[in-house]
Amino acid sequence: MTVLVLARDFDPTADAVVTALADRGVPVFRTDLAAFPSRLRMNARLRSGRWTGRLWNDHHEVRLEDVRSIWNRGPRTYHFDDALPPALREFCYREAKLGVGGVLAALDALYANHPNRCADAIFKPYQWKIAAECGLAVADTAITNDVDAARWFIGDRPRDSITKALGPTGIIVDGEARVSHTRPLSDEDLADLDAVAMTATTVQRWVPKAFEVRLTVVGAELFGVAIHADSEDARIDWRSDPAALRHELIDVPGPVAEGVARYMRRTSLAYAGFDFAVTPSGRWTMLEANTGPQVGWLQAATGAPITDALADLLAKGAT
Repeated sequence: MTVLVLARDFDPTADAVVTALADRGVPVFRTDLAAFPSRLRMNARLRSGRWTGRLWNDHHEVRLEDVRSIWNRGPRTYHFDDALPPALREFCYREAKLGVGGVLAALDALYANHPNRCADAIFKPYQWKIAAECGLAVADTAITNDVDAARWFIGDRPRDSITKALGPTGIIVDGEARVSHTRPLSDEDLADLDAVAMTATTVQRWVPKAFEVRLTVVGAELFGVAIHADSEDARIDWRSDPAALRHELIDVPGPVAEGVARYMRRTSLAYAGFDFAVTPSGRWTMLEANTGPQVGWLQAATGAPITDALADLLAKGAT
């Protein structure tokens, strides 16, 4: 039985997990979906309600019925000749997504994580609702394009309110790359809230932090890493000042662990990276859950055996 790793050609984390699988004697077929159709081929047939066939390139192949698990490690998407007319290129892309992606999604294998589940879980409003239903604390939040509604939410607590992006934070402005980190509302924001009307704007109550936690969940294993910030910018959003961070492995409180386990079951995820803010009183507030978390930096900073846990999960496959 083989582990199918869908990853970019350059991915040190994928390299480490593939090495760990090799150490366990587990066969691996690794490919980037961008190799399809020029360097990756598939022949699949539906027999008695089960997809069989093979996936192969110039060096390796795997029988579809031999795939025990699939690691969806952020591969690039299918790539077609730029010389094709745009309409034909779009048609070919759609057929590849629905054909190759559809067959892989239908295999009787552990998926970490299934693209359909990732598509659901990318929505933070959905995450927060599920988290609350699973017993995790979440911050009071408003999402609106109505200026009066935003002003009402902020109310008489302007210094206790922040704004944040719901998706990727990088944007290009006048040819310059900029990053929109989580930030408190400024005096300029409060003086003129008209920008709220430009799009769905997220305003959230600030959670006082003693520190933050990146909690990596791999199957039933939990790896909690406290992130201590030594600068004001990092205390607001640790991504803004990585040099000012200290990391340590910590235990996860029982109620939080139970809530996270319920969340994983509800969302049908095999692994995830949760971000929590921990208040001075010890209350854990869930900020978000990432279905394709980076783990190498946490392992390097703390020695947490996350690579081994991922390898064990993939090697075991579906049960």
